[in-house]
Parts: sequence; C-alpha cells; structure tokens
Amino acid sequence: MDRWQAMRIFAKVAETASFAETARLMHMSPPAVTRAVAALEEAIGARLFVRTTRSVKLTEAGGRYYEDCRRILADIVEAEAAAAGSYATPSGTLAVTASLLFGQIHVLPIVTDYLDAYPTMAARTLFVDRQVNIVEEGIDVAVRIGHLSDSGLTAARVGSVRRVVCGSPAYFERHGVPQTPQDLRDHRIAMSTGAWASTEWRFAQDQRVTVHPALMSNTNEAGIAAALAGWGLTRVLHYQIGPALLEDRLQVVLAEYEEPPLPIHVVYPEGRQAPAKVRTFVDLAVSRLRANRLLN
Repeated sequence: MDRWQAMRIFAKVAETASFAETARLMHMSPPAVTRAVAALEEAIGARLFVRTTRSVKLTEAGGRYYEDCRRILADIVEAEAAAAGSYATPSGTLAVTASLLFGQIHVLPIVTDYLDAYPTMAARTLFVDRQVNIVEEGIDVAVRIGHLSDSGLTAARVGSVRRVVCGSPAYFERHGVPQTPQDLRDHRIAMSTGAWASTEWRFAQDQRVTVHPALMSNTNEAGIAAALAGWGLTRVLHYQIGPALLEDRLQVVLAEYEEPPLPIHVVYPEGRQAPAKVRTFVDLAVSRLRANRLLN
C-alpha cells in the first residue's frame, strides 16, 4: 500500500474515531485498515492512536501528524482537481452557509440562480444561527453578518444591516411610541432566545437598557409575528422585516439611538487559488448583494 493511501486511511480513522467505521466508509476490511495504520506507525516510528476496547484516540504525535496529513491530502486533491480542469470550469458540489433568515431570504435565491446558470453543479446550504467553521465543516463560501476576526480568509464586503426596534402602527396607536431607549421598560417586548440574544439592549453612545420580555421564543420569526399582530415590540436586524417595513405593517422606532450598522461579507478560504465553482459563485453573490437596496 502506498503512503498516500495509508495517510487517507489514518485520517479517516482519526475523523471517525473508529477502525470499523473507516473500513465501511472506504470499502475495506477492518483488518486491512488496522494493517495500514500499523504499517504507518512503523514507518514513522511513533504511535498514532491509543486503542481500547471502547475507544480510539489520537496520541499527541498522532494529533500533529493528522494536521499535517489533512494539509497534504488537501494539496493532492487540489493538484488533481487543477489537472482535471475544475479550476477552470465549475464542477462538483458547492457548500454555502449563512445565518438562518438571511440565508433563506437573500442567499438561497442566489444559490438557485447559480444552479440554473451551471446545470452540472450541485449545492449544499447550511443556514444556521451560529458561527460555522468553514474549514472543519467543509464550507466553500460563507455570508457573514458582523465584524470579522482576523482569520486569514478572503472577504468581500457587500452591505450592512441595522439592528432595529419595531412595532405595528396599531400597537403604537394604543400604547404610544417610545422616545428614548429607557422608555422600552414601559412596553411589552417579544424577543428571541437565540445564540446572540441578550436582555441588555445596547444603543448608540454606549446606552444600555435591560428589558424584561413578556414573550420569549427560540426564533426571530415568532417575535416578528407578535409585533405584526400588534402585541408588542421586538428587536431584529432590519433585513428580517424588509417587506413589512415597505408595506408599513411595521415601523422602526428609536432610529436615532441605533448602534452603527453591522457589515455583511462574503467569505471564502482559498483567495486567488479558489476553484472555479467558488470564484463564479462569489462573483454572482457579491454582485447581487451589493445591488440589493435593502442592504446598501
């Protein structure tokens, strides 16, 4: 067995923490997987796994070797793809992530238009309200809202979003319009219990107000629905209520107290070396999002 294949087997065992599962996934017999790892350990001169009857764990040396293997195997795949022409012509499956509502409203139409333009392509979307690790989760392109950390990823800014307090005209007619953030304490609040939710609402000039929501839900949609029904106020990113704002079913209040808008970026890992499927999708996404008047 060549070293490259042995490294592939080792990496799969490290990822699955199972010799049997690796054998199943790679269409090999379990003894063949065991022999491949043992031969690799002998060639390297270091033990790569600690094996018990119940678990398989990387040793310290195995952990370092696994990171090196991942990089080397990725380089091999890249070289083969380049030779096969995938860096010139979009091919394979494109994986795209974004936050849940933004993905459904703004990213999914771009993905479907992209698939129409490149019929041989397939796509996988991951729309979740958490920070996705692009490399570990096999993502090609991410659309992210908020300030980016210095991750070494390539990013193109495409717009911004505001965090707004809103309610229905009927609610304001019955309960009045809050004039300052402190007035929110006298209003009924509906809010999400999502990953970044907090009862301390921050406003410009470092003003902070602790609200006491009468309704808490695991989704922003529920808070928006309550606001649309005239039940109370909610706080969301303005793109989430774009149609309702245009139709005057919701109104933004306290706009003069809003924090600075949050930037939106299209992010991808490979930079100029990105395969054609990534480059072509990024070009389309950047163009479409920058042209969106709601985001710019």
